[in-house]
Amino acid sequence: MSPEVDAPSTANAPWRSARLLLLGSALLLLTACASGPRKPAPRESQSALANLPARAPAGNAGTANDVLFRAIALVGTPYRWGGNTPDGGFDCSGLVDYIYRNAAGLSLPHSSREMSELNGERVRRMTDLVSGDLVFFGGHTGISHVGVYVGKGRFVHAPNSGGTVRLDDIDGPYWRDHFAFGKRLLD
Repeated sequence: MSPEVDAPSTANAPWRSARLLLLGSALLLLTACASGPRKPAPRESQSALANLPARAPAGNAGTANDVLFRAIALVGTPYRWGGNTPDGGFDCSGLVDYIYRNAAGLSLPHSSREMSELNGERVRRMTDLVSGDLVFFGGHTGISHVGVYVGKGRFVHAPNSGGTVRLDDIDGPYWRDHFAFGKRLLD
C-alpha cells in the first residue's frame, strides 16, 4: 500500500485508542457508582431500581450506548446557566442537547419544558426507564429539569449553579418526589 493510503488510518490510531480508553473508563465509573457505598434504602422501590439490569431500547442499543458513554464522560463538567459545551459548561438542557446531538445526531430544544413536549414514547414509571431515556422533573409550575437516564436507577444531569454535571440516584429523596416522566426518543 502507498503511504497516502496508510496515513489516514495511522492518524486515526490515537483517536481509536482514546475512545477505547474513554469507553473503558465510563464503564468503570458506572460500575463503581452503581456498586459503591449507599445509604440503606428507605423505600422498597429504591432497591428495586438499583437491582434492575441496564437496558437499552429495542433496536437502538448502539445509539443508546453512545448516549450513555457520552453522558458519563461529561460527569464533572462545570455547571453554567445557558451553557451547552464541555469547554463553557452546561445547564441541564444544554447538557442533554449536547449529548443527543453528538451521540445520536438529534438536535433538541434548549429548554427542559420544550424537550418534554417532543414526540416520543412517554414513560410514566421509573422502573420502565431504559438507558438513553430523557427524565423530566418538576412541580406545580411544570417541568423545570431534565437529565439522561443511564441505567441501574441512575441519571446524569447538570443540577445547579456552582456545581458540576453529576450522576445521581433517580429515586433519591428529592428526585423521586419531583419525577414527572421519562421520554424515549430512541425507538
